[in-house]
Amino acid sequence: MPSFNNYKYVFEPLKAGRHTLKNRIMFSPMVCDFTDAISQPTPNYVDFVEEQAKTGVAMVTLGATPINFTTAPDFPAELNVTEDTRVQGLVLLAKAAHRHGAKLSVELVHAGRAADPVLLTETDALAASNFPIPGKYPYIKEMDQRDMDQVIADYVDCALRVQRAQFDAVLMHAAHGNLLGAFLSPMTNTRSDIYGGSLENRMRFPLAILKAVREAVGPNFLLDMRISGDEILEGGMRIDEVIEFIKVAQQYIDMVNISAGLIVDPKAEFFTMPPYYQPHKLNVHLAKQVKECPDIHIPVSVVGRITCVDEAEEVIASGAADAVYMARGLLADTSQLKKCWRGEPEKVRPCLGCFTCASGGGNHISCSINPQLGRGYRWWEIPEARTKKKVVIIGGGPAGMQSAQLCIQRGHEVVLFEKADTLGGTLHDINKLKFKGDLLKYTDWSIKTTMECGADIRLDTEATPENVMAENPDAIIVATGNEALNIPIPGLDRDNVYGVRDVDSGRVKVSGKIVVVGGGASGCESALDLAMEEGNEVAIVDRIPSEEFANTVTHITRGMLLFELDKYGVKRYGNNDLRFIDDDGVHIMDRNWKETVLEADYVVNALGLKSVHDEAWRELVPEVYYVGDAYQIGTIYTANHRALDVAYYL
Repeated sequence: MPSFNNYKYVFEPLKAGRHTLKNRIMFSPMVCDFTDAISQPTPNYVDFVEEQAKTGVAMVTLGATPINFTTAPDFPAELNVTEDTRVQGLVLLAKAAHRHGAKLSVELVHAGRAADPVLLTETDALAASNFPIPGKYPYIKEMDQRDMDQVIADYVDCALRVQRAQFDAVLMHAAHGNLLGAFLSPMTNTRSDIYGGSLENRMRFPLAILKAVREAVGPNFLLDMRISGDEILEGGMRIDEVIEFIKVAQQYIDMVNISAGLIVDPKAEFFTMPPYYQPHKLNVHLAKQVKECPDIHIPVSVVGRITCVDEAEEVIASGAADAVYMARGLLADTSQLKKCWRGEPEKVRPCLGCFTCASGGGNHISCSINPQLGRGYRWWEIPEARTKKKVVIIGGGPAGMQSAQLCIQRGHEVVLFEKADTLGGTLHDINKLKFKGDLLKYTDWSIKTTMECGADIRLDTEATPENVMAENPDAIIVATGNEALNIPIPGLDRDNVYGVRDVDSGRVKVSGKIVVVGGGASGCESALDLAMEEGNEVAIVDRIPSEEFANTVTHITRGMLLFELDKYGVKRYGNNDLRFIDDDGVHIMDRNWKETVLEADYVVNALGLKSVHDEAWRELVPEVYYVGDAYQIGTIYTANHRALDVAYYL
């Protein structure tokens, strides 16, 4: 093994069918929203596929792509592979992947009962059984033979089309409660004909699809399949039946990818795309059971909170899987594979697991900590500035650190003033929560990277007009962060009331009966962390409705956060105003003027933040820019993206 590659397994080729994959890492499918109004790939889509391939992965798989636009779509902005007129645009995607030695695949899906009613052109959604998703589209048609034959024909049609467009593979989506998975599951298939009842019957239709696609594309086209090793919910499909299905399906497919959960149910959705409350390598135990079955002979891959090459190496070395699907870790640092190959894993920017990248709802794919991602070709490299400048940065939090790194890359001379004895700012207040291990790693990485980037870092030094101007700066970047809102509520200054950052950081300890005032993301996560400590009774109060608590968090992450709050018994009091705090507790009043007193040994103030934004800096030099919370209260995402916007044009 060469001295620069310390990984025995990850970078080894893998034989799958008649294809040889150059290594054991595949880019997991994510809908990127880079299509135009008629679902064709835009130039940004082509750039993003090339950006994925450029990471060094063996195969890029495009995110969920419907086999028709009448009954199959589940997301807006999905790619159209259903018409021959689209082949020319699809070829551009294949060429972008092939330029970097990656194979290109696409995740073909029929959403079934999870189809988006806004996107359907038929009156009814199609499903194995009339089993509507609670609170979703109620009009479900139990498929008849004509429907099944049409769906089979659509799968074949799309597979042949992408094959003509020079794709190398398709990923058949049989996981997460989509149509194929719903036929397989005893929970959602209650049919009494030859397609329901026994496992042999339930697998009949999915096998017919796989068989038809294989016969159409021939033996030289790679067929992969994703399946939930466990549907999580009571009555759902379990790993024993999944293994039995794979035993039969392997005659048609070349590889199988093990996931878990159901995208169609909020109690199981956060297993399909696990947020940072979930453990890393979430589904490895399921893949291991498939891999250890002596009757399964095709390669087994696994997906689910595997975010770095070291984790992938552990999975493959243990024999639990032959390959790994990753996405978020490769988005956070598109050079991860190359850094690890060179023997520099410590330089990899660690993923937060925040799922901003999969927020959907019309937001193009992007990343909280890699602001260059998804912006298109010209953002891949930070250009050297034509005119080199002396830049003073005030504040060493997330935005200040990102600004320093980027300005140095542009060739500017940088001096950064930080009044604390370390960089990191408010990251140190929030990275101590039990489920924020990824954020702690990112904090350490960002501090180390900034300290070594070439900027002149002045710790324990508060910026003043005098010492800033002594540097004779051409530009000033103000990254002074935030401070707690001062809300005039009687009792909020009592001795048993602490700010959320003091509590989250561990600077103060609270226990017993705790009331968190503020139902935003910060308050809810603080409440969860406190509730996880044995003996604590925690409640959250806010004037907004409880169903809107933590509503700035991406939907899958928020879904699990609310689930965990319920799991740990955190009471939520929405639509309640905080009136005052006294010896009796926290006095609140609902919309019907009903007053309630919540007993509290301690109160945590999470009522919000305001910018530390001193306009006086603008009087010193013509070029003054505000970033991070000094610009606008936001998140790590907004801090890093604003820093790039400023530094790129400075």
